[in-house]
Amino acid sequence: MAFVLVPHLDPGHVSMLPDLLRKYTNMPVVQAQDGMKIQRDCVHVIPPNTEMVIMHETLLLKTPREPRGLRRPIDIFFRSLAEDQKDKSICVILSGNGTDGTLGLRAIKAELGMAMAQDPSSAEYESMPRSAIETGLVDYILTADKMGAQLVAYCKHRIPRRAIETVAGVDRLSESLQKIFQLLRSTTGHDFSFYKRNTICRRIERRMSVQQVEKLPDYVRYLERNPQEVTILFKEILIGVTNFFRDSQAFEALGDCLLSDVLAEKPKDYSLRVWVPGCSTGEEAYSIAIILRECMDKLKRNFKVQIFGTDIDPDGIDTARAGLYPASIVSDVTPDRLKRFFVAEGDSFRVKKEIREMAVFAVQDVLKDPPFTKLDLLSCRNLLIYLDVELQKKLLPLFHYTLRPAGILFLGTSESINGFNDLFSPVGKKWKLFRRRAISAAADTMVQFPAAPLRPQGAISSGANESKPTRERAILEVAQKFLVENYAPPGVFVDANGQVVYAHGRTGKYLELAPGHANFNVIDMAREGIRHELAAAMRKAKLQKREVSLGGLQVKTNGGFQAINLTVKPVRGTDGVGELLMIVFQDMAPNKIRLGKIKGDVAPKAVERISRLQQELRYSQEHLQTTIEELETSNEELKSSNEELQSTNEELQSTNEEMETSKEELESLNEELVTVNAELEGKIEELAQSNDDMKNLLDSTRIATIFLDGQLRIKRFTSEAPKIINVIPSDVGRPVSHIVSNLEDDTLSQDAQQVIDSLVAKEQTVRTKDGRYYLSRNIPYRTLDNVIDGVVITFTDITEETMSRNARNLAEGIVESVRDPLVVLNEKFQVIAANSSFYAVFRATSDETVGQSFFALGNRQWNAPKLRELLEQILPQNKQINEFIVEHDFPAIGRKKMSINGLRIRREGVATETILLIIKDVTESS
Repeated sequence: MAFVLVPHLDPGHVSMLPDLLRKYTNMPVVQAQDGMKIQRDCVHVIPPNTEMVIMHETLLLKTPREPRGLRRPIDIFFRSLAEDQKDKSICVILSGNGTDGTLGLRAIKAELGMAMAQDPSSAEYESMPRSAIETGLVDYILTADKMGAQLVAYCKHRIPRRAIETVAGVDRLSESLQKIFQLLRSTTGHDFSFYKRNTICRRIERRMSVQQVEKLPDYVRYLERNPQEVTILFKEILIGVTNFFRDSQAFEALGDCLLSDVLAEKPKDYSLRVWVPGCSTGEEAYSIAIILRECMDKLKRNFKVQIFGTDIDPDGIDTARAGLYPASIVSDVTPDRLKRFFVAEGDSFRVKKEIREMAVFAVQDVLKDPPFTKLDLLSCRNLLIYLDVELQKKLLPLFHYTLRPAGILFLGTSESINGFNDLFSPVGKKWKLFRRRAISAAADTMVQFPAAPLRPQGAISSGANESKPTRERAILEVAQKFLVENYAPPGVFVDANGQVVYAHGRTGKYLELAPGHANFNVIDMAREGIRHELAAAMRKAKLQKREVSLGGLQVKTNGGFQAINLTVKPVRGTDGVGELLMIVFQDMAPNKIRLGKIKGDVAPKAVERISRLQQELRYSQEHLQTTIEELETSNEELKSSNEELQSTNEELQSTNEEMETSKEELESLNEELVTVNAELEGKIEELAQSNDDMKNLLDSTRIATIFLDGQLRIKRFTSEAPKIINVIPSDVGRPVSHIVSNLEDDTLSQDAQQVIDSLVAKEQTVRTKDGRYYLSRNIPYRTLDNVIDGVVITFTDITEETMSRNARNLAEGIVESVRDPLVVLNEKFQVIAANSSFYAVFRATSDETVGQSFFALGNRQWNAPKLRELLEQILPQNKQINEFIVEHDFPAIGRKKMSINGLRIRREGVATETILLIIKDVTESS
C-alpha cells in the first residue's frame, strides 16, 4: 500500500507535518512534489497552498488561483484517486471541520473502493467524519487506534476482480446468485436480475471483501443470517456518481437546445414537463431546474415547470426533497449560480425555494411502475448502462411513448440508442441529445408498459425446485428450436391493425411486400388467391374469439397455384402488447378437382377457370354469411344503443333542469361579481390615489430613494435619485452595478449585497463628485409576509449641516488658539462659553464657570458697577467696551490688573444675541 495524507494546511506557513510524522512511523515520510511517482509503504504529504491529483500513479500539483478562500483539496484528490485506481482506492476521513471529502467519498464508492471514517465521538472536530457517515456509504466507523488493523485485514481478504463472475457463468445465473437476487427482492421489493451481470458481481465482490468472506455460498449464508447486510448490498448496488452539472458542457448543450428548440415557440402559459428517472439524491433534477430558470430569464418569459425526479432509493429521495447538500458542491457549481440559487446553512448549501418548487420527487421503479407521460424532456443519464441489452430495448420505446412530439431525450455520455434510430434523431451526438421522431400508431402499440418486473432468461423463480441444471435447460432449448424450425408450419403474428409483428419460417410463398412505401399489413402483403379469404378469416376470428380454418385455398405462386390450408387463431398477448392473431399456412398435396358429371373432354384452362369460379363463389357465400352475422350483431347493438339513448335523453332532461337551476345561480353569482367588481374598481382608484400620494410624499421630502430587488436590480426610484446615480426610467430592471453613480467612493452594490446577506441596516456619510454631502441609509426591503425581497437605499442631503458643522469647528479651533482669555455671555450676563486660556489664567473649570453669572465668578472680582453699566449698554445700544481696567485680588493668582474689551455678536438664524469679552493681563505693562 501507498499512503497519501491531505490535511487542511495554512497556505502561508511552511508545513512541519512530515517531520512530526517521522517520529511515529518507520515508513519514509516525504512531502509530495509535482511529478512524483507514488512509492509502496511510503507516506506522501501534500505541501501547503497546493491542490494535488493522482494520474497513472503519479502525483500532480498546482497552485490555487486565489491565495485564500473555500478550498476542497480532499474532494479533489479523492475524485482523481477514484478515476485512477478504481476499486483499489481506499479513503479514510479523520477529524476535521466542514464537509470536505464527502463528494470524493461518493466517487470512490462508485468505483467500488473502500471508505473508512473516524468515530465522531472520538474526533476533536466531528464535522468531516459525520458528513461522510451521513451518506450511508462508509464501510467502517472506527476510532483512530483501530483503523490500522482493519485496513490490513481488508487488504489481506480483498476479493480479486471477476472472482465470482466465472462462477456465475455468462448466460445463466448460478444458484448462489439466484438466492442473492431472491433475498434482495424479498427485502427491498426490487429485482436486480435485469442489471448487467458484471456490475452485480463487482458489487458483491466488494461486500465480500468488506466482510472478509472468500466464497460466494458463504456470503449467501451471511446474508441469510444478517438481514441488515441485504440492505447494505442494496445501497451498494445503487451507488452512482451524481453531482451538479455533471459533464458541464453537456448541460450547456442542453440549455442551448431548450432555449432554441423547446421554449422559444411555446406560449406564455405553457406547462413544461420533465422526467428524471434514476435521479439518486436530486442533483441532476435541480441542475435541469436551474438551466430552465436561466433559459426563462433569457427569454424574459415564465412557464409552469414540473420536474419529476424518481428513484428506487427512499433515502436518496429524502435527500433530494430536502435540497440540502454539503459545501463541497462549490467545486461543481459556479459562484454566480451558487449565489443565486443556493442559501448557505452552516457547512451546507440549500437549494432556494423557487428552484425546489419546480421539482417533485417520488420513489418509483422505472421497470415496473407506470411512467410519466406528455414530457418535453426526459433525462436518463447513467441508468441504461447498468441494465442488460434486452431491458434497454424495452425501455427506449417506452421513453419514446412518454415524450411529446419533438420531445428531447437526454442520455449519458456512455449511453446510446443503438437499434432505435427510427424512434429518435440526434440533436447533438457528442452530448447524447435526441429528438423524438414521429412514428405510426401501429408501431406505438408495441410499447411494453411496465406492470410486474420482466423476467429475463435465466432469472430466478419463486420456487427453489424450479431451477434445473444448466445442461438439461440447454438440451431442452436445442430440442425446441429444432422442432420449431423443421416441423412447425410457416406463419406470422399480427396485431389488432393487421401489422406483422413476428414471422416464422418461409412465408414468401404466401406473402410478399407490396410495392411503394414499406407496408407490413398482412392483407396488403397476401398473394393472389388468399387475400379475400384471409381478410374474412381474420375478421371472423376477432369477432368470434375462436380459431378459423379454411382449406383448399389456391395461392398463386411461381406462375402456378398451390393448394393450402389457412388457420387464423386469436392469441392473448402479454401486458402492454394487446391481442394478437396467429396466421398459419400449410401446403396441401395436389388433389383432382371434381366438377360433377361432365361429358366429353374438357380443356385444362376451363378446369382451372371453373375451379377459380367455385373458389370465388365459396368466398362470396362465406363473406355474405359473415356480413349477415355482422348485420345481426349490429342490429342488436343498435337496439341496445337505442335503449341507452332513451336513458341518456332522460338524463339530459334532468341535466337541463339542473342547468336551469345553475343558470339562476349564475345570474345571482353574476350580480355578486358586478358588486365585487365595483368594489375592486373603488379599491383600484384608492390604490392609484395612494400611489400618487406616496409619490408626491417621496418627492416632497427631497430624499433620493432607490428600491432594489433580491438580485440588486432597480425596481423604482424617486425624482431626486438621478442626482446621485445616473439612472433613467428605462434602467428599471437593470442591475444597479451596471449604472454609473456620481459618488466619489462608489460601493452601492457592495453595500446593498452586505445588507441582504446580514439583514442589518447600514448608515454612512457619502460625498458626490460636485462636493455635496449625503447621509446614505441601506435597509432591507420587507414584504407584508416579513420576507426580505430586496434593499431600500435613501440619500438625505446634509450639505448645509455639514458645512455649518465644519464652520463651527473652525471657529472653535480659532477661539481655542487665541492666547488671551475669552468669555461669551448671554443677555442675562450668564457665561455661555470660555476658551482654555480663560480657565488656565483664572484657575477655573468649565463646571464652575459655564451657566454662572459673570459677576459671581471667583470672589466676585467682575462685579464692578461701572463694568455692569457698560455691559448693560452693549446689546441694546450696540456699544463696545474698550480697555476697561479692573484691578483686583484674583483667587489663586493674586492681585492683577486686567484690561477688558467687549462687543456684541450676532448669530445667523438665532434670535438671541451674545456678548464677547476679551480679557488681557496688563499688570506688568503698567
